[in-house]
Amino acid sequence: MHRHGYKGRKLHRERDQREALVKGLADSIVKYESIETTLPKAKEVVPYVEKLITKAKKGDLHNRRQIIADLQTIEAAHKLVDQIAPKLAGRTSGHLRIEKTRMRRGDNAQMARVSFVDDLKEAPVAKNAAKVAAKPAAKTPAKKAAKADEKETK
Repeated sequence: MHRHGYKGRKLHRERDQREALVKGLADSIVKYESIETTLPKAKEVVPYVEKLITKAKKGDLHNRRQIIADLQTIEAAHKLVDQIAPKLAGRTSGHLRIEKTRMRRGDNAQMARVSFVDDLKEAPVAKNAAKVAAKPAAKTPAKKAAKADEKETK
């Protein structure tokens, strides 16, 4: 049998088991922001999650529903859209990295760590916060109250 035209890895599983495995790995990447798995599984899950991140950046209802369908838990889908995607806005692709780590002791399988390239701990610079900082300081209510007291005493 020839190998031409076949996409993806079978990972010694049938289709439904393979899809569930990739969904679970993607869910774990979103939830824990870094996972360690075998190299073939890592190479299979990275494009899957990259496509979900691209959908999450759009953030509309249709894409949110597609992300919910493609991840195992709704909490992970909401975290991806609401927390992770805004922090990755400066990057168009290549959000995840694969680092080879060690050989597994039992079967000598190559292990790999899948993690986000950008640091997700720091908050992104919000556009509204930058605009507020650029504007001159508005009068505070305390200053307005002090001026009102001055007018009453005169």
